[in-house]
Parts: sequence; C-alpha cells; structure tokens
Amino acid sequence: MKKIVCIVGQTATGKSDLAVEIAKKYNGEIISADSRQVYRWLNIGSGKITKREMKGVRHHLLNVADPRKERYTAADFAAAAKSAASDILSRGKLPIVCGDTGFYIEAFFHDGNLPNVPPNPKLRAKLTKLSAEALMKELRRLDPVRAKNIDSLNKIRIIRAIEIARVLGKVPKQKSKKNYDVLSIGLTLSPEILKSKIHARLAKRMRGNALIKEVCDLRRRGISWKRLHDFGLEYRYAASYLQKKLPRERILSELEREIYRYAKRQMTWFKRDKKVKWFSPKEKGRIDRETKSFIKKN
Repeated sequence: MKKIVCIVGQTATGKSDLAVEIAKKYNGEIISADSRQVYRWLNIGSGKITKREMKGVRHHLLNVADPRKERYTAADFAAAAKSAASDILSRGKLPIVCGDTGFYIEAFFHDGNLPNVPPNPKLRAKLTKLSAEALMKELRRLDPVRAKNIDSLNKIRIIRAIEIARVLGKVPKQKSKKNYDVLSIGLTLSPEILKSKIHARLAKRMRGNALIKEVCDLRRRGISWKRLHDFGLEYRYAASYLQKKLPRERILSELEREIYRYAKRQMTWFKRDKKVKWFSPKEKGRIDRETKSFIKKN
C-alpha cells in the first residue's frame, strides 16, 4: 500500500513546522487539513502558513474556496485530498496530511461512507433560532460523544450534528480505509506550555491590529457578519468587536480562553484514534526515527 504520513494535534503545537521538516527530508508534499485555511483571504485568523514558512515545499488545499459563496464540507475535502494524494504519489513523492480539523482527516481516511443524511430545511429553520448553548444541550442529549469534540459556539456544525443524530441516532464514527499505509504522528504539549503558546500566537495576531484589519478586508470583499461568525474563534470575536458588541480589552482574554477550550476538544477527538503515536514537539530525534523506519519498511 502507498505510504502517507499524517500529522495531527492541538492548535499551536507546531504541526506545520514539523510537516515542512519531514517534507524537506523525505521528498514530500503537504495536504493541509484545516477547515478555515481552505478559504481565500482567511490568513491571519486561521494561522495559514506563509510562503516563507513553506520553505519551497508544495502545499495542497490552501485557498481553494471562496468564503463569500461556498461552504467547504468534509466531503469536499475528502474528494480533493484523495485527488491530491494520488497526484503526489504518482510523482514519487510522500503525501503528508497536516492539520487539526479532525473531521476532515477522518473523512479522508474513512471508507467513503459519510453520513447520508440530506438537509432538513424545516428543522434547520427551527434550530437556527436557538442559542448555541441550547443547541449544545440538545446535541448532548442526542449524542454525548460528538458533543465533546465539536466547536460549542459554531451553530452551523452543531445544527448539522443534531440533524444527523436525529436520523441515525448519533453522528457515526467513520471506518478507516485500507488504501494507504498511514503513520499518524500526534504533537502534544503540557497544559501550561500550550496556554503560553496560544497566548503568544494570539498576541502576535492582534499586534498592530492585524486581525482586525483582516476582518475589515473580509467585510469589504462582501463577507457578511453572520459568515464571519460562522468561521469561529478569531473571526467571531473580531467581528463582535467591530459590531461594538465586545470591548477591545476583552478580546484577548476571552478569545484566549475559548481557543484553549477548543484545543481540549481537539485532543478529545484525536485521542479516539489509538493508532496515533504521540510526541512532544521537542522530540525531533524520536519523530525522525519513527518516520524513517516507516518509510523504509516494505
């Protein structure tokens, strides 16, 4: 079977840097698995890798969707990622899937049977009127497992999860496909270091009003306040500030706390996969030995 390396873990753990290092050393190309980085113009808030940080390594599935009119789904990602992986392999290179959107990654590696539940307009219209808190209460009742690893403020995702759970009883876990031989590397940090990394990264994004300016630019491009809210976290808080719903002095503290909570939910998701091999970002030697052994094996 064709080999693929998959790098997962919480936000701010250094996944992108590690993916570039592995790609440089083992002739690889990177498939980004991030639900916001697929969109054009969402750069600072999404933490999108820069050309300089790519160090000449080709990246796939960045900037492939228009945030003004497209909703990029897990099914869209799975199809595009499979195509990208085939292209990379056909040229004798190593595909490296890297990101922290667990549902995207699971959709790529599963057997192709995403939940076949069509949209329910009447249910959606009813649920849209509810608060995120009320929606989460309903999801916990229907499917407590899915409720533990979803963005608790993203009403679109919560509503879709409720929609599926009402039909199927729960949001089903996807089955792993066998078309690839996969090495899954997980990066993890202690809570204290993770909080420090999140704080430093967020402070950098806020410096010079960089995040606020990006959201203003997105508004000029025709992206609605509702759409910005749907993008979650940084975009949601910056939009609330610009709408005068949140004082500037509260953005950093409240957003930092919310990102950390989201990071904990990310770990809940990834820990379900017992095949992931976990490392500290500092364990470069161990990670390299594991990768080298995986690539060399028959």
